[in-house]
This record gives sequence, C-alpha cells and structure tokens, in this order.
Amino acid sequence: MKIVTAAEMRDIDRATSQRFGVPSLTLMENAGTAVAEFVVSKYPSAGRIGVICGKGNNGGDGFVAARKLKTAGREVRVVLLAEPSELRGDAAEMFSKLPIAPIIVPSSEELKREHARAVFESELLLDAILGTGFKPPVSGLYAEAIRLLNASSAPVVAVDIPSGADADVMGEQTGAVARADAVVTFTAPRPAHIFGRLTDGPTLIFPIGSPNEAIVSSLQLNLVTAREIAPLIGPRPLAANKGNFGHVLVIGGSFGKAGAAAMAGMAALRSGAGLSTVATPKSVLATVAGFHPEVMTEPLDETGAGSISTRANERVDALIKDKTVLAVGPGISRIPETSEFVRGLVVNCKTAIVLDADGLNAFEGRATELNGKGRSLVITPHPGEMARLVASTVVAVQRDRINVARTFAREHELIVVLKGHRTLIAQPDGTVWVNTTGNPGMATGGTGDILTGMVAGLIAQNPQHIAEAVIAAVHLHGLAGDVARESMGEHSLVATDLIKALPEAFRRVRGCAANSSVEIRG
Repeated sequence: MKIVTAAEMRDIDRATSQRFGVPSLTLMENAGTAVAEFVVSKYPSAGRIGVICGKGNNGGDGFVAARKLKTAGREVRVVLLAEPSELRGDAAEMFSKLPIAPIIVPSSEELKREHARAVFESELLLDAILGTGFKPPVSGLYAEAIRLLNASSAPVVAVDIPSGADADVMGEQTGAVARADAVVTFTAPRPAHIFGRLTDGPTLIFPIGSPNEAIVSSLQLNLVTAREIAPLIGPRPLAANKGNFGHVLVIGGSFGKAGAAAMAGMAALRSGAGLSTVATPKSVLATVAGFHPEVMTEPLDETGAGSISTRANERVDALIKDKTVLAVGPGISRIPETSEFVRGLVVNCKTAIVLDADGLNAFEGRATELNGKGRSLVITPHPGEMARLVASTVVAVQRDRINVARTFAREHELIVVLKGHRTLIAQPDGTVWVNTTGNPGMATGGTGDILTGMVAGLIAQNPQHIAEAVIAAVHLHGLAGDVARESMGEHSLVATDLIKALPEAFRRVRGCAANSSVEIRG
C-alpha cells in the first residue's frame, strides 16, 4: 500500500473524480460512512456522540458520519465551528442533509456558551475539524476547540487525521494538535499516519472509491499489509514434498552463543522451509542439536576460542552446493579469524545470503566489500550495526532512517532490513517498505536471530520472489511478537515465544488479507 503526501492525496481525489468518474460527493459519503461504521463497531456502548466539525471537507466527512450515526440510533450533537454561509461545495451539500439541528459556533465567545461546551461532555467525540490538507499552526477558534477536545475525558476518534497535525511530518508534531484514541483515514496513509505517533490506538485505512490506478506517489514509500503477504503463505499443493520448500543453511554459533544459531535454524522451519541445517563449531554442535530434533547439524573446524575457523572453508563450500539460501551471522562472534571467514564467504558465494549480527560486524570499516550485484543479498542490521557499516552513530542513523537504509541499499545493490520501531525494508531500486507490526517486548536477546531464520525460511520457499519474501518475514516476525505479547506481556517475552506464536501470526495474516480496511497500531 502506497504512502502518499497530503498534496498527492488531493491529486488522487481529483483524479478519482475527473479521470475515473467517481463523484466527489460519493467519496465524502463513503468516508463518513466508514467513520460511522467504525464507531458503531468499536464503541457499541457510546450512546451520546459529539461531532465537532470545521468548515472544510473534513467537516463534510463529519456531517456524513453524524447522519449515519443518527440513523444507527445514537444520540448525536453536531458543532459547526463556522457560519453555515462559509461552507462550500460538498461540505455544504452534506450539511444540508443533516437530520439534526447543529450548534453554530462561529467565534470563541460562542464556544464558551453552555450549549456548545456540553457537546464536549459526550460519551464519544468525533474530531472533524481539520484534515490532512491543513498546514499548521492552528490558531483562534479551532485551537480553542482542540483544547476542549484534549481536556475531555471522552474517547476521541479523529476523522482522517487529528486536527492540527501536519500530515507530511514524520516526527513529532508541534503546536496545537488534538489527541486521538483512534484515527480513521481513507484510501492511502500519509507519512504522519505511519511515523507521527498520532495515537496509541488503531489507525484504520478505508477504501472509499479511488481505483489503484489513481493512487500515485513519488515518495517510493509503501506500507506492508497482509495483502502483500498472503499470496506467499497460501495453501500448499496436495502433492508437495519437503524439497519444494527449500533448504536453509544457517552458518553461525560459537562458544557461549550456540542458541542464536539454533533459534535461527528452528525459525526457518517454523516459517515453512522444507529443511534446515545449522553448520556450527564442533564444540557447540551438541547444544545446537539438542534444541530441536527437526534441525539438522554439521560440525565445522573452530578457532581456539570456539568460533568458526577459516579451516572450515572447504567444508562450507561443499555444504552450500545443494542449499537454497544461507543465513550467516547468528552467534558467530567477532573473533578476527571468524570475521575473515565471514568476509570470504559473503564476497565469493553466489547462493542467496541473509547476513546478520556479527556477520555484519565483520564488514565494519570494509563495507565496500559488501555488494549484492548479480545475486541476492539481504542484510538485517539493528541501528548499531547499521551505524558501524556506514561509519556513523546510532543517533545519526535513527534521525534519518529512511535515507540511510535507502542509500545503502542502492549503493551496495542489496536489500536492507533496518530493524527498530517501524522496521524498514529498502530495496536496491530505492523503494522502501515500512512494517508496523512488533512491540517493545521484542527488545530482548535472540529476536533478531529469529528474524534471520524467518527471512531465510521465506526466501527458501520463494527464491524467485526475494523482496516479497523478506517483506513477509519482517511482517510475520513483528506480528508473532504481538501475538506473544497478548499472553506473555512485554516484560516477560523472550525470543522463543515468537517461534511458538508463528502459527497464529500466519492465521491472522490470512484472515486480515480479506478485510477491506487496513489497521495499524503503535
């Protein structure tokens, strides 16, 4: 799903009407209906609803929602923050269809009157004051209305975007911005919906009639949704066998870090790979083998410190020959000889590789050697590993995550999975996908190793669709974390909980893919 700017959203609406023949009144009717249906579903006990409307199209959406909610049997009161004579176009048309007499509040003085203030004491409030076309700051009457919204104890549902927010801002908002317990927006999200932390509740994106051909953006930013993933995890052929779903080779582990490689190997299987083998130092092989009987193991020559030695090169070359994809790095350590082994393997191997953890750290100061030209190479750094690769700081990486990931992917012709809140998947052509699943409970050792195994596992099953497989793995990984949080909480969640939660994550993706709307959180 494309992420679009506020200006692009206006162009989309215009193209929908002018090129594709969908009347703008129909778009507004559908938008308001979506808001009302969400309210009826999410807040079934809210009997008294206040709808606070501005004079623009956002207010028009509010008028439609008010009418629909009245029809649904709710007690609805509407406040118009303008004179009716100031309404224009579609908003004026929808105002004329209101089945109730609105409270007209054209000034701050009128807002202070009891009949206007009483609306803000409703059981639920709809914020339809300002939409995504607005550019801050807010002042005067609208700012005063926002203050009253924020002071209310009632839940607030924002229509399109919380009033006062700048739809194109990816960081913290400034000035007067309405709080929101939920946001209902339309057609495609804007940057603030994804990166602006506008609400702690859900943001719903509803289709209202714009065809896909009308949705055009120059941002090269996309939201990962269940619809992109479901085709990769559909029903399997009745005559399928394990050979149809690829063989993952995990190369990693070291003394004291055997669990990382073991978790990656099992995550590959739980993600659907047909076979998974972990190649690991001889001294830790028993630990890895004892993790799960389904994971096969291969012993490798080791250094005196218990990490993989360069003497393992010949054996690894033989192991690679019949494998679909390699996962290199989980628990592999930063012993210099092991780092040399990693660099030689990654530079010379033509098999698809997922590179993570200390496998990435082996290229600190030598990132020019990391290139995916002519093959499939995926790296999955956290901000610290990314900072080491680009010779920068974590603060600098976090400040400019999209550009850092996009630039590295382009220059090194590989896929970058930059982990963190809103994990990014950057492709060599500059396209960036944004994932919204996951939670702070996943900030615990080993969850990155699970992701590495999952990425490899999805690639093993879809070797002709590498980018799609990576996107699917990232989304399912975060969703598994969300599923695990429901029973474990954030403080008690550990990495292996994600493996146990994967079946439910798969089920939810299949279910959500059929929904007309898209829901994001966090």
